[in-house]
Amino acid sequence: MPKKPASSLPIDRLRELCLALPEAHEVEAWGEPTFRVKNKIFAMYAASENHHGAGRPSVWVKSTHLIQDMLVHEDALRYFAPPYVGPKGWLGIRLDRRPNWKTVTELLRDAYLLTAPKRIAAMLDVR
Repeated sequence: MPKKPASSLPIDRLRELCLALPEAHEVEAWGEPTFRVKNKIFAMYAASENHHGAGRPSVWVKSTHLIQDMLVHEDALRYFAPPYVGPKGWLGIRLDRRPNWKTVTELLRDAYLLTAPKRIAAMLDVR
């Protein structure tokens, strides 16, 4: 069966990846899509037109201070500490300029696993 083509809009691709996770759902908050498991956010979209996007579309994902620090120092053009949640270890990923969607997928999965209750997170391993 042929693979369906990926959307050209970052939010469409992001939505597809996030909603593929067990029991993940989308809720609009602060005028932007957020992705949650139960009532907890694991990823937030920031449109380029929004002041949070600062002219570039991005996603903010729950992370650890260690991962945030490593990636921001490795590639500050692609990764950043987002406002408000950056001090808690969240990681910003810019989605323009041909992002590496495999890496984005892995970071989303990690964010989900940091957020999801163990029973739900275990469903990911079964899939």
